[in-house]
Amino acid sequence: MNARPSSPRLRHRVRALCAAVAVALAIALPAAPALAADSDTDADAVNWTVRTESNNFGADRTNYGYTIDPGGSVADGIVVANHGQEPVELKVYAADGFTSEDGALSLVVAGEESKAVGAWITPDQESVTLAAGASASIPFTVSIPDNATPGDYAGGIVTSLTVPDAATGVNVDRRLGIRVNLRVGGELAPALAVEGLSVSWNGGLNPFAGGDATVTYTLHNTGNAAVSAEPASTVGGVFGLLVTDAPAVAAVPELLPGESLTQTVVVPNVPPLFALLASTTVTPVVMDAAGSRSPITEVSATGVGVAVPWMLLIILALIAAAIVLVLRRRGRSKAEAQQREDARVTEAVEKALEEERAKAPVGAND
Repeated sequence: MNARPSSPRLRHRVRALCAAVAVALAIALPAAPALAADSDTDADAVNWTVRTESNNFGADRTNYGYTIDPGGSVADGIVVANHGQEPVELKVYAADGFTSEDGALSLVVAGEESKAVGAWITPDQESVTLAAGASASIPFTVSIPDNATPGDYAGGIVTSLTVPDAATGVNVDRRLGIRVNLRVGGELAPALAVEGLSVSWNGGLNPFAGGDATVTYTLHNTGNAAVSAEPASTVGGVFGLLVTDAPAVAAVPELLPGESLTQTVVVPNVPPLFALLASTTVTPVVMDAAGSRSPITEVSATGVGVAVPWMLLIILALIAAAIVLVLRRRGRSKAEAQQREDARVTEAVEKALEEERAKAPVGAND
């Protein structure tokens, strides 16, 4: 399974093309947290509520949760109530879910194809009309294909109302729904990988002060079970020199199979160690069939970066250059002095020889 793309640019394009509002987690009723329209939506326009139907699965459920083998099916229901003063006609459908960048469950927009939960859940009716103050229970069936891959899936049962937005001149899809957690029976193989770990350092102008080390890595759910994580990172020099624990990161949201999440943690006051070694160890946590969360084998990754005090190196280079210049000047001055001394001695010797020749009697050598 592939993770749902959730970049801001893509969400903007989807919103602009589909004129729809993304789905985020909110409270519809005290008994049932519901998937509701986000802050871009006028809350007054959402005048209906949804809740789970009370049946053999239980009463006052906060969401839908099923474990179904391939080829199996279950029947359930959603209760919709109109709290407005006018009748309301709502569409009813199911949609696949994905983890958004803020860690909440989001659903694919209306009209986008669902391939798992949204394709396997069929409401008994595609729409419902409710008079003011009325409510209705809408049955639906969850049918798992024979060839469905075992593992965890998420999505939602959605009710929606399309209304014109006078401010933008487009139709806005206001949605309210309830999360569906689905586990397809079979061998469960939870796995989490730490990928692309890197570390950078941004020491300032003070050559003797430390800087911030930034550790970046990606958590990738490579198994078939939903996984949350508890990461811990360290930064230090070679041979374990001056190892510093990174501050604790915010809670890592549960990642569906195939999904990825990039984490960034900043470690302050890391000294200029020239070579930096960063390490991240993650404890994956998986929910079992009984609803208990259990840790599995830790995974880790390391990365290498540089923490070079460039200003200090520049200062040392300038000092070295100054020393070389002084030594060269001293050497040149010494050589020039030696040349002058040699010239003086030569001149003195020649002068002495001339004086001796001048004193000698003429013809003394005949």
